[in-house]
Amino acid sequence: MIRFLQILYVHLRQNLDKMSPKLLNILLAFVPAVSVPAMPADTLSLERCLEIALSDNPTVRIADMEVERVDYSRREALGALLPTVSFDGSYTRTLQKQVAYMDMDAFGDMMPPEGDESGAAGESSRRGGGNTDGFKMGLDNAWSAGFSASVPLIAPQLWQSLKLSDTNIARAAEQARASRLDLVNQVKSAYYALLLAHDTRRTVQESYDMASLTHSIYEKRHSAGDASEYDVLRTSVAMKNVEPEIIQADIAVRRAHLQLAILMGLSADTPFEVQGTLADYESDMYAETLSLSDDLSNNTSLISNTIETSALRRQLSMQRSSFLPTLALSANYMWNSSSNGSPFRNFRWSPYSIVGVTLSIPIIQGGQRWSRVRQARIALDEMAYTRDNLTRQLSSQVALSHDNIRLNVKQIASSRESVDEASRAHDIQQRSFDIGAASYLDLRDSELSLTRARLGYYQAVYNYLIASSELELLLGNAPIDKYTRK
Repeated sequence: MIRFLQILYVHLRQNLDKMSPKLLNILLAFVPAVSVPAMPADTLSLERCLEIALSDNPTVRIADMEVERVDYSRREALGALLPTVSFDGSYTRTLQKQVAYMDMDAFGDMMPPEGDESGAAGESSRRGGGNTDGFKMGLDNAWSAGFSASVPLIAPQLWQSLKLSDTNIARAAEQARASRLDLVNQVKSAYYALLLAHDTRRTVQESYDMASLTHSIYEKRHSAGDASEYDVLRTSVAMKNVEPEIIQADIAVRRAHLQLAILMGLSADTPFEVQGTLADYESDMYAETLSLSDDLSNNTSLISNTIETSALRRQLSMQRSSFLPTLALSANYMWNSSSNGSPFRNFRWSPYSIVGVTLSIPIIQGGQRWSRVRQARIALDEMAYTRDNLTRQLSSQVALSHDNIRLNVKQIASSRESVDEASRAHDIQQRSFDIGAASYLDLRDSELSLTRARLGYYQAVYNYLIASSELELLLGNAPIDKYTRK
């Protein structure tokens, strides 16, 4: 019953503007304003965050769409090998007909003799060396319609361009993989940053609680006449000095939460919590440090370089194939009609058809093809030098990453010992303070040492996790398929 009233109350609150005031008053009189509990926030593990990001992040979707676009571009290039058929139609109107003149002297004895009935006219035409009036040729209207088809039979340059399209698909696919690898690294960094912010907030809160407890003790002692007002003020100042750190920790938590939500493609106000603490990752780091890899075979930069080298080889082959001849088959089936007067009358359609082949043998083009071949050859040589330099740089980065991870592991071990020692020292000072054998300054100093040791430990674990994530991105061996929802 309570659940029904909660749902009904929420429905009324969402539809206030759609109800008449009289009906609204009647309903609200019978339905009490029950409190609707807020939906609990989901607790997300790192793997779950990666699954959401790899499925909902706009960057990943754009990369997948780019692969699809390049695939359609390849299909477009493949269509150039298939026959093309088109229907063409045209109409022309003759405004001024062409005039043809004939040389009558060339007919010789076939012309009528002088004195004949036409002798005067013949003499007149011969004086000009031809017919001075000429003959108008052609008709007023000309219609043409029909089908034309063509298909390449031998096209070496086109064949090479199709292979280049396959390389473009591989390039787009690798770019999509690189986007996913980079997104995995960003999500992990944001997740670890949120864990660090939570651990820092909890540590600062514990420091504040200890200062608040000490201040409360001194207030009670002051009321009993066992402590001075100076001791009360000093503990109050120490407690209030921690409050700005709590505010800064809250801001850091909010910032890290927003960053992770954006990377997962969620709205900024989506409630969720992260699972675990930074200390949970300490148990696995020693085994991972012993098995650090330096295999660069999956590095996205090297793979992209290989694809670009293959594309340049295709480009060189395509430029060389421009020296080869091409052969194409063509066919036409047309209808023609010519008439005088109105263009919509006196149609006389006459069909005709042709079939033929066209052979094109390139001979001289001013050295353009040879220059393009040389450009492609130089670009291919440049890519080889680029790969050598890139390999050296990546190997140096891998070695530096290994050193950073090992140093972070040592720092974590040292910080863990520091936390244990600071915790024992604080316990000793606390017991001494309780029996009056230690001053408040000694107790506060032990509290600050313990807080700094814990913060240093969390920072060391965070640095190790970030270094491991950067190495994973550098090697390109992140298990993307594991985080991809089917």
